Amino acid sequence: MPSLLERDAHIDRLDHLLAECLGRAGRVALVDGPLGSGKSELLRVFAARAAERGVLVVGAGCSAQERDLPFGIADRIARSPGWPAGHAERLAALAEPALLADPAERAGGTAFRGSVLDDTTLDGASLNSTSLNGTSFNGTGAVGDPAGPPSPALLRACRDLTTALLAAAADTPVLLCVEDIGHADEASLHFLRHLVRHLPQSRVLLVLTDGSTPWPARRRLHAELLRHPHAHRLALAPLSRAGALRLVTEGLGEEDARHRGPGLVDVAGGNPLLLHALVDEHLDRADDPEPRYGPALLSCLHRAGPGVLRVVQAQAVLGEEAPAEDVARLLGERESADAVTRIRATLTAAGLLDDEGRLRTEAARTAVLEDLAPHERTELRLRAAQLAHETGSPAAEVARHLVEAGRAPAPWAVAALTEAAEHALLDHRLPTAVACLRLAHKEAAEENDRAVLRHRLAQAEWQLNPSVAARHLAPLTAAVRAGHLGLAEALVLVRYLLWHGRSEEALAVLDLLRARTRPASPAETGALRDIETWLAHTHPGLARGRRVPALPADLRHAVAPDVDPQLRAAAALAGALTRGRAAEAVDRAVQVLHDAHLHGRTPWAEEAALLALRVLLDAGRADTAAVWSQRLLGTAARREVPTATALYSAAHAEAALRLGEPTTAAEHSRAALTHLSPTAWGIAVGLPLGTLIVAESRTGEHRSAAKHLTHAVGEAMFQSLYGLHYLFARGEHYLATRHGHAALADFLSCGELLRTWGLDGAGVVPWRTQAADAWLRLDNRDRAWRLIHEQLSRADADLPHNRGPALRLLAAAGPAGRRGPLLTEAVDLTEASGDRYEQVRVLTDLSRVHQAAGNKRRARLLLRQALHLATMCALKPLAQELLSVSADLGESGPADDEAREPGGFGALTESERRVASLAVLGYTNREIAGRLYVTASTVEQHLTRVYRKLGVRRRKDLPADLRAGLRKTG
Repeated sequence: MPSLLERDAHIDRLDHLLAECLGRAGRVALVDGPLGSGKSELLRVFAARAAERGVLVVGAGCSAQERDLPFGIADRIARSPGWPAGHAERLAALAEPALLADPAERAGGTAFRGSVLDDTTLDGASLNSTSLNGTSFNGTGAVGDPAGPPSPALLRACRDLTTALLAAAADTPVLLCVEDIGHADEASLHFLRHLVRHLPQSRVLLVLTDGSTPWPARRRLHAELLRHPHAHRLALAPLSRAGALRLVTEGLGEEDARHRGPGLVDVAGGNPLLLHALVDEHLDRADDPEPRYGPALLSCLHRAGPGVLRVVQAQAVLGEEAPAEDVARLLGERESADAVTRIRATLTAAGLLDDEGRLRTEAARTAVLEDLAPHERTELRLRAAQLAHETGSPAAEVARHLVEAGRAPAPWAVAALTEAAEHALLDHRLPTAVACLRLAHKEAAEENDRAVLRHRLAQAEWQLNPSVAARHLAPLTAAVRAGHLGLAEALVLVRYLLWHGRSEEALAVLDLLRARTRPASPAETGALRDIETWLAHTHPGLARGRRVPALPADLRHAVAPDVDPQLRAAAALAGALTRGRAAEAVDRAVQVLHDAHLHGRTPWAEEAALLALRVLLDAGRADTAAVWSQRLLGTAARREVPTATALYSAAHAEAALRLGEPTTAAEHSRAALTHLSPTAWGIAVGLPLGTLIVAESRTGEHRSAAKHLTHAVGEAMFQSLYGLHYLFARGEHYLATRHGHAALADFLSCGELLRTWGLDGAGVVPWRTQAADAWLRLDNRDRAWRLIHEQLSRADADLPHNRGPALRLLAAAGPAGRRGPLLTEAVDLTEASGDRYEQVRVLTDLSRVHQAAGNKRRARLLLRQALHLATMCALKPLAQELLSVSADLGESGPADDEAREPGGFGALTESERRVASLAVLGYTNREIAGRLYVTASTVEQHLTRVYRKLGVRRRKDLPADLRAGLRKTG
């Protein structure tokens, strides 16, 4: 049995009254307090103490459901077991309800009305709500209003029952307990008042419990009972914080209470009933997942009466900040705001609401709403939406109620849902936008409106999961054919269809749009040309022979007012990539990336940003692409847009791979395939999948890479650049696992596709370089040499990321005498491109050249630098190869070589070591300056001193151990 905390004074007071009663001085005690304050528990404990002293305990509880049963409480008291023999039958006979009325009254005369407020009013203001299950709203659920004097029959029944009860208590003292008298029927209340007047000379202690609400009805009842000198009032208050913490400690133990006690006390607000429920829930959580706080709260609210619960439910629907006027209006009467205010004050005093009159937890709000029947909840939500609409509330507020109701039965409701969805999209609240658009589409009456709403819904769902949005593609295609969608929506549909590999449907839509395009509308023709330009780059297998007629020069920049300008940007960047002019489009690409945050909700924004990143990669600006992709990824993640997050993760992975960071590339590729499943990626899955395969091949995770190659990809993917990316990656994996013929086949297939698409001059993938590598591994130097010369004769051959690998392979395919100069140039080029993977390969080959020339010291320095980069970048296969070469060179370790350096590491200052270590890692002077917050001139001066102290001439001669030396000092 839980202890009664902070109730000792009340028990002592009741004990004192019982002692007086035993001395033939009957007393009455009214115990009142807020809901859940422990009145029943106090009464139970005291009754047990009284029974131990030989007192007959007679109890009866009142309930709102039995308030209309005449003389119900009196009858229950009279029929209680334990009355002395010879008295029980007489008491039961006298409590018969049929004795209450005269024959005339039974025939239709005036019924008895008690001397307290009628139960259909609350301080004179009715709170009827016909919308809630057709029942009237009762603000108190309590006792009634005076309506005339009691009948003579009732007076006789009360007198006779009182006399019989006192006679039964003459020899045996009686503790008479009546709980919740606010719910007693009127006749029983009259009996209790009559009994109270005759207690002073008896051996009866009458203990009544009731709430402490400030309503006039209850105040009058209490005043009438307590006006007698032998009547006493015991007021219970919620537990103090110290008392509440003690209760939690007794229930949970000191250790758990120390961690969880304050939180539980905050939720319960000092209410003992709720505190016990929370403690029990915590103790039984493993076995009983159902929370007990909600049921305990509902128990309190139900005991307070249906009107109280209705107020709390209305407030939960409107929101915790809803003013009393709005709550009353929702319940049907404008004049009852004062009653709502009083109910809130009562619940706040009980700890059921916080000091601001709000439910304390979301679980509480859920519990009171779930207590409504489904149709009641729907009707209440619809009424709340209508009231919000009529009072000019924001569309988001109106839409919230409509979505909860699941209905929008009026035109204004559909309009509010649409407006709320647009605001939600602007604020990147995608689930809210989707919920609003789904309901608006369901309830819209006009077919045109339904088509537009379906398109907006597909666009919102696309940002969450393209697989979910795919269910709209067939209906949207039909809507385009029927003319219910405009050019802008149709062009977005083409992109979605292509994403899911539905190329025939996409081309059919394009043909339809082309046929409908008016010759006199250059803006529409320009939009179609933009989509064709984009198609020629991203899906070149579908674009050949499907060109829109050329426009006059003065009309080429006209833009259709309803077409996304980001489509124009995407087309411009795609056109530059198709023509192999990425370097010329860098400024445009950077501008698109700068403005990306302004166009986050437009359907072509992500495509334009991805093409901008592609321009930077093809222009040899992988470092810049990595910075921008990381920035875009962070923005998409903060906005919780899964599709954009996945796309930018894949883009960042590719940039990291270009920089020779395979672990980072693999990490972000896996993240991209987590944010969107492979199915949701559609044919674009070739992008993250291809990057992941290459990254894992370079880190030696060949089994995992091979597993990714078993992923089912459709033929439609190979009509796009995503398929080309995947095919090239597969060739890289075969090359890394020594399957030269398979690798060569994939690289040559890439070349064949590019020639078929007319994109061989665009430099999409360096297939010639990789095919040459495969020929070299198959010991066919002639074919490798021809492919390398073809690569070096291309327009983009001078870009460092293209020329460096080509020169490395040219050195391997050519005569030994030319290898040194070619590889020396390749080292500078790979350093400029930032590709550490290629740096390792070039340094390794150059080390072998010096070894063959007998310069073992130089060979060891280069080898150590390559090994350091390979280890740092987790290039395990290359690192293992370098270790075997190191053994052939008789590598003696860093300490011995350091001792042989002219000045040794010890001669370098800390700042010189920092600069030199970054130079060893391949950073340019400008990058080192940015990292160390110094000028480029300072970096040059430091490097000059480092060269002199270590006895080297150039950056490439710096020993790799400088990085380890830096860690020792740092």
